[in-house]
Amino acid sequence: MSSFQDPDAGSSSHMMKTTKRGRPFLKDTLDLFATLIVSLPLLPHKQFFRNFPHSFTTDEAAQNLASLKFSQSNRGPDPREPSRVVTTTTTTTFSMTRDMAKAMCQHFMDARLIENATDPTSNLFKDRGVYQLTAKGLHVLERFISKNGINSDHLQPVFGSQPICIKLLHLERRLSDDEIIVTQSVITALFRRFVGRQPNYPPSINKNDTDLFLRYNERAKGIPLLDLAEKGSKGLVSNRYCFYAVQALEWLCDFTSVVGREEAAEMAAQFVRFGLIALVSDKRKNTDSAIIFTVRGSTPPGSSGPPVNGEFRCTNKAVYKITEEGKRVARWGDSRSTTDSPSSSSVNLADRSSIDAQSDETGETTTREGRVHRRASVAELNAQNAQKRSKESNADRLHYILEQPRLRSMFREFLRHNFCEENLAFWMEVEDFKRKFLITSSAMASNPLARPGSRSTPGQAAMEKHHEQLIQTASLIFNNYLAQSSPAELNIDHAIRQELLRYLEEVVSTVTGKVFQGRLETEQASAFNATQLQHVIRLYERIQSHVFRLMATDSVPKFIKTPDFQSARTWVEDFELFDQDIRLLPLTGPSSPPGLNDDVGGAYVTISQQATEREHRLQQARQQEEQQQRQIGAHNYP
Repeated sequence: MSSFQDPDAGSSSHMMKTTKRGRPFLKDTLDLFATLIVSLPLLPHKQFFRNFPHSFTTDEAAQNLASLKFSQSNRGPDPREPSRVVTTTTTTTFSMTRDMAKAMCQHFMDARLIENATDPTSNLFKDRGVYQLTAKGLHVLERFISKNGINSDHLQPVFGSQPICIKLLHLERRLSDDEIIVTQSVITALFRRFVGRQPNYPPSINKNDTDLFLRYNERAKGIPLLDLAEKGSKGLVSNRYCFYAVQALEWLCDFTSVVGREEAAEMAAQFVRFGLIALVSDKRKNTDSAIIFTVRGSTPPGSSGPPVNGEFRCTNKAVYKITEEGKRVARWGDSRSTTDSPSSSSVNLADRSSIDAQSDETGETTTREGRVHRRASVAELNAQNAQKRSKESNADRLHYILEQPRLRSMFREFLRHNFCEENLAFWMEVEDFKRKFLITSSAMASNPLARPGSRSTPGQAAMEKHHEQLIQTASLIFNNYLAQSSPAELNIDHAIRQELLRYLEEVVSTVTGKVFQGRLETEQASAFNATQLQHVIRLYERIQSHVFRLMATDSVPKFIKTPDFQSARTWVEDFELFDQDIRLLPLTGPSSPPGLNDDVGGAYVTISQQATEREHRLQQARQQEEQQQRQIGAHNYP
């Protein structure tokens, strides 16, 4: 597999770690994929008389992967003089042959990060192909860009024109071999995401429909279901909540961190093992090849019963259905007080067969007692949630709103209608400014024509360009929000405003010899060094804290009373209440949640900010269109 070396670490060379299946570890796969995409121009390409925008070819990918540099610069205090800011740059170079590069791109396809533009159903990375990013690939790319401070201006047209996976479910993996840590709670979380909140019987959509967003959003709700009639001994038997096996594998690869059909089949076999799905039929011919994936559970200690196994058939003709147990776990159509997660029950998988046998002998007693226990358990959770909400301060509520992209978009719209949107806009721009100041990264293919003897490395050049962009950002923030008579002038404390003005006057006069005129021009700020820029950020941060308190005390109490907030918060809390093994993380969160070790499994969801904001805008547009239709109807029929 490909190797990489770190020039700042003594030019040491390392090989990518691979799993027993022969693929690179998932984190390395995702990082290398995003690094490659950032380095590519993603221009239109023509094949079979069609143009494919934002795409790349096999040759382009292979050429960049042959020698790909990823540089990351971090700013921090000088250990010898903490008042100074120093920059540390690390450059990693990936090197591989053309065949290795093609094999790596095949792993990207297996992980559903890219797809063949001319034939999205193809699973092979071909020698002369044109490829585009998938919705999952865009989600991973957005997360990588956000975490590493990469300038993504050239990628914005891509994010704006294609569907992006809004929520991606990540399953924790063992550090030693990168295998998914399978526990009952993890399978429960995965299954609930797989089947959706309600049975997903998609509406009739023309396969040739050009609305990619519509088709993708329908799939994102859960595995598409159908009803199937099968011949039985007593005539036709109707089976509800059915799905094709191959579609299940594709869905798991598209909306979760599962990599490849083999791993997806393993998770589907776990669904069978836990009694959540069952085979309806497999009408393949005897001559047809079939891959059957089997997982085996361990026999519980002190039990003479056989281990619980699960088998999943990966064939085009195989059809499965959601079982009664699966519907119970999915909580379809049930109120919040009548069902509970198996992960919160004291009954585990190993004990289930004996409990079922006991229930057969005692009639309904055990079932009734179980239901009472579940009602009590969920009632306690609801009570705890209500108590927690009553103790929340407005600052807590604002933190909650800012951490949820959906609520944040709604809050911004609320502030716009109340003519104070500049408060949130300033807070968010400073937050982004602080993050970009601390870290910046770049990815590019090595330039063989670089001038010999040049001391400027790609990382250093990227850092210099990044510093110029930071200065422009500092100037824009001041001129838009803090300068006198600025377009969105903030109402802030007079003392902090004067302190900021005095500092800018001092620095501008010192570095340029000119008098500060009340606006921070880019030419004046271009001479700011990193230490001076950091001091400006600290002053911005103090103003940011003032604006936060202002929003918490004035805007939040009004916003939380709106019906939109109440419905949106109920949706988020319903997710958090029952899926306690799933954590909601922003795209800037850690690659793995803190507190998990190599022996404990878990699941977490990352949320795409770009997809959430776009969905919110589309929802607003639909609401406005419906309102206009109602007004037209009322006008035509008084």
